[in-house]
Amino acid sequence: MSFASIMVAVDDGLHAPARVRLAAGLAERYRARVVGVAACVPDYPRGYGETAVPMGMVIEEIRRAALGRLDKAEQAFRTAACLIDRVEWRSDVAAPRPFLEGQSRVADLVVVGRHADEGVTRGMAADVGDALMGSGRPVLVVPAGLEHLEAKRVVIGWKNTLQTRRAVSDALPILRRAEAVQVFRVGPGEDRPEVEDVVRYLALHAVNASAHLAKPSGWTVADDLRGTTRAFGADLLVTGAYGYSRLREWFFGGVTHDLLEEASVCCLMSR
Repeated sequence: MSFASIMVAVDDGLHAPARVRLAAGLAERYRARVVGVAACVPDYPRGYGETAVPMGMVIEEIRRAALGRLDKAEQAFRTAACLIDRVEWRSDVAAPRPFLEGQSRVADLVVVGRHADEGVTRGMAADVGDALMGSGRPVLVVPAGLEHLEAKRVVIGWKNTLQTRRAVSDALPILRRAEAVQVFRVGPGEDRPEVEDVVRYLALHAVNASAHLAKPSGWTVADDLRGTTRAFGADLLVTGAYGYSRLREWFFGGVTHDLLEEASVCCLMSR
């Protein structure tokens, strides 16, 4: 398994070009194509839509403004990905969430920004929660401004759940290329055989991994993960994503929420 197609969410924010360069760098490393996607909801007056007859000229101007923002995003994408031979652009005047979810069918990996970028137009930002919960693909969450991912040293935040097992499997193309991988678990001593099982499993896939079982520190698990990532010198954290939908909004459990809010390195997450 490898990455043949990497999709990156693009908008008109300040940090979008850096995110595209990071995705393009990964695409070059894995000889993959990079697909830029963007969608924008026109800022119509409340109660009107694209097919509204009243205010027809104003509606058309608003729609053209949305198309202009998409053109700006495409230009930023193509400039940032100019060193990659295999690039593709997809955009639409539509809501970002369903568009991103639908387009993820063409991707092995979806790259999104951790937070909405500065300067992103309302109705254009691709939400991390939507990508994690609705794309059905592993999601690489990138901190603002980061434009390169070496992934030579990687930490796996291990918990024996479906989400984490899927994340480890999804991350194998990256893990195989890493110089060192640490399987980290917060728990009692009797959990060590479980962690060592994961290390042996990774060895079968040519991954150089080691086990690290830590006793609860009194801080949150997310704090422990961030501390271990710093101590190990890792620039990538692999974990499962835990959340649920309520009233069409995504809510995350404590560890996932904290990592999305505060992690200073890229996080590869699967659900």
